[in-house]
Amino acid sequence: MGDPDSNAAFRRIPGVDSVLERPAVRAILETTPRWAVVDAVRRALDDARAALRSGTGPGDADSVLEGLDEHIAAFARARLRPSLTPVVNATGVVLHTNLGRAPLAPSAIAAIEAVARGWSNVEYDLEAGSRGNRHGHLAGLLRDLTGAEAAVVVNNNASAVMLALAALAEGREVLVSRGELVEIGGSFRIPDVCRQSGARLVEVGATNRTHAKDYRAALTPDSGALLKVHRSNFAMRGFVAEVDPAEMCAIGAESSLPVLWDLGSGCLVDLAAIGLGGEPTVRQAVATGCDLITFSGDKLLGGPQAGIICGSASLVDRVRRHPLMRAVRPGKTSLAALEATLRLYRDGDPLRDVPVLAMLAAQRDELSERARTLAAKISAAAPDLAPEVVETVGRVGGGAMPEATLPSAGVRLTPHGPGGADALGAALHRGRPPVVARVDAGGVILDLRTLSDADFEAVVAACAAAGP
Repeated sequence: MGDPDSNAAFRRIPGVDSVLERPAVRAILETTPRWAVVDAVRRALDDARAALRSGTGPGDADSVLEGLDEHIAAFARARLRPSLTPVVNATGVVLHTNLGRAPLAPSAIAAIEAVARGWSNVEYDLEAGSRGNRHGHLAGLLRDLTGAEAAVVVNNNASAVMLALAALAEGREVLVSRGELVEIGGSFRIPDVCRQSGARLVEVGATNRTHAKDYRAALTPDSGALLKVHRSNFAMRGFVAEVDPAEMCAIGAESSLPVLWDLGSGCLVDLAAIGLGGEPTVRQAVATGCDLITFSGDKLLGGPQAGIICGSASLVDRVRRHPLMRAVRPGKTSLAALEATLRLYRDGDPLRDVPVLAMLAAQRDELSERARTLAAKISAAAPDLAPEVVETVGRVGGGAMPEATLPSAGVRLTPHGPGGADALGAALHRGRPPVVARVDAGGVILDLRTLSDADFEAVVAACAAAGP
């Protein structure tokens, strides 16, 4: 038999309908959808029962139900809050995949808004007054910026690789170096992408060393293409060797096979000027003679999520006409944002105008000065967090330039309350907007490389709310 006192306490917890008639809850219903309030009531009552059942809370129903109306209001607000929400990136990782990679330039945001408000000529030829081609909007810009004969856009680089392989080598063999069978974020691997394309992957060479003779030895009448994959998210050092793209093109020409290069990050400018050398640009990749180049739109290019395929006009046309294109084609907002971003490369100064490149180019002295400003603001609002300016190291992120380090500056917060740095980091996550920072050696670091001046107000407010 159960404890009579406990059973009596459970019986005193009201039902959902009874709670909905409480004056405070009726007031919530006047401004909140009924479904959200009902859901919030059920959750609040479930929490009350759980507290009684576990014995961790007060032992009587009256105490458990204290603050019930406030809990219902909070739960209802949480249910109405969008799942996808803006966050402040204070990690110092510029292309933070979990935070959405590249932030867009103002002109790209304006372009999205312009076409999202109503209709657009996404597939309408205004001159002819008839159906048009969505793939023609960016073709000229991409030809100018990459030097390729033609280009087409899809929804991300993984689908660009899959589509290209499906169009050129479905049912046939694709030769790939073992040292280039990379895994990208979310456990997506080149062998899996190749398999889904309908092509058959053939591994050549060894993990650390692949030579031209390995490709030639693997050629058969069933060979359909050669694929090179840029190791953009890891590096190999020591006793290593790989075949450069130009030599692969020579092998492809000998065997009348197309050569594809999955370039990954899609850098359109030489970053050596800001101390980040070693990443091939798309124009350099095209100049090697590879038949098709694929790359991302939301990494070093600094645009929206997209995959871009450029190269030989005849092969791009085959890709564009493949049935899979319908499944991976971009929408009007992606096209608008990408076009606006590409125009910054053609008409402006990308190191200044493209947010990702501007963040990568920022120097530590400039970041330190801005860190001092932020630290002073936090000190005035939350002095118990003891903000201090520190030197930090940022990262490119997004599976790009894995060995590159970015000398940076940040503000270190040293909490002394319960839970320490972990509790402070969690409290910053709960802010509106959430602030995502680095928890490091007992402190929380706000890295200025990925913070704009426009973020300061939100960061200071979050620190004040999260402080003791």
